[in-house]
Amino acid sequence: MQNHNQDINHSQKVDAEETARTDRSFDAIADHFEKKVYGGLKGDIRLAVLRRDIFEYSAQMSQTLGRPLRILDVGAGLAQIAIELATQGHTLVINDISANMLEKAKVSVDQNKGKLDITWYVCPYQELEEKLADKTEKFDLIMCHALLEWLAEPAAVMDFFDRHLTENGAISLCFYNPASFDYRNLIMGNFNLLDNTEYKADNKKSLTPNHPVAKEEVESWLEAHHYHTVLTSGLRVFHDYSPLKRGGHNDPEAVIRMELRYSQLEPYKWLGRYLHILATRHN
Repeated sequence: MQNHNQDINHSQKVDAEETARTDRSFDAIADHFEKKVYGGLKGDIRLAVLRRDIFEYSAQMSQTLGRPLRILDVGAGLAQIAIELATQGHTLVINDISANMLEKAKVSVDQNKGKLDITWYVCPYQELEEKLADKTEKFDLIMCHALLEWLAEPAAVMDFFDRHLTENGAISLCFYNPASFDYRNLIMGNFNLLDNTEYKADNKKSLTPNHPVAKEEVESWLEAHHYHTVLTSGLRVFHDYSPLKRGGHNDPEAVIRMELRYSQLEPYKWLGRYLHILATRHN
């Protein structure tokens, strides 16, 4: 009976945690986020892979349509990719729940000499519905990077994409790869952590999500909403797994070159700390 009651209490605790989940904002740790995510080679690798994937595709789409693209970046954070797309002449709508994050993003825009076509919205993505209500044009490309793992109901964002994407539009999803958490801790010998089924990162400062979304789950959403995957890439497929830096690891340019080379190759891409999927609606 005691074990049964313990099971019930544990179940109730889990249910309470799930019920209490809310969308995560990095407003209070914006400086920490900027330094931790983009203050070194990790961020350079991340941006290099996303630039290659997105810029090539957006250039082709723009050429096909014969005009600049209308692009939405949901949960944009520092919005580096979005701002660079704006410098290429595209129209951008940039959104994040954190005012501090977007203020940091605006600093880089202020440093740009040319006038960029950017509209900013500080709010949860769910409130964009009302703010975009008077805009009849939909988006050719919607980017959603490192957001799914911080949403209380990540699957719901697919309905939002459906409503705001053009008929032949594309979505760019970049999300934390939970398999990489296990693999890195196996390499580092953190077996106790892996044996602890109740382990949770301290998300007051930690940037390791406690509710990551597996690749298979994201792929099931895409299939259910009738999207066709154009490409998949892994971000940081080996850099984070090498505790001993030797040889080429000491050359940042060489590391980025190799990360780019292996980011789209099987089986290496599935080891990426983050995965990037670019998908279009079925014609």
